Amino acid sequence: MAQALVLTPAAAKRVAWIAEKQAKPAILRLSVEGGGCSGFQYKFDLAPSVEGDDSVSETDSVKLVVDPVSLDLVGGSIVDFVESLGGAAFRVENPNAAAGCGCGSSFGI
Repeated sequence: MAQALVLTPAAAKRVAWIAEKQAKPAILRLSVEGGGCSGFQYKFDLAPSVEGDDSVSETDSVKLVVDPVSLDLVGGSIVDFVESLGGAAFRVENPNAAAGCGCGSSFGI
């Protein structure tokens, strides 16, 4: 069984802000797609609801949901929101990733 994910308070705050601006529920969906410079890439979306087979973690009333297939690749990850001179972005600290890339949005297993 894959480990649950963690949404940091900084990421939860950003999701809540975005959801409020878009008048949507504060549910962040993390999924993994083939592609990117290292084989897989992370995809973030606001979700309208939690699906029955999603893994759900919650921080400050914001939910982070992941489908079962993606969970196999990102279980145990920490999802953070980082602001720097290069811009602001959600970042995934994935213990399963054997390789990454400079952009931080793709990984290899």
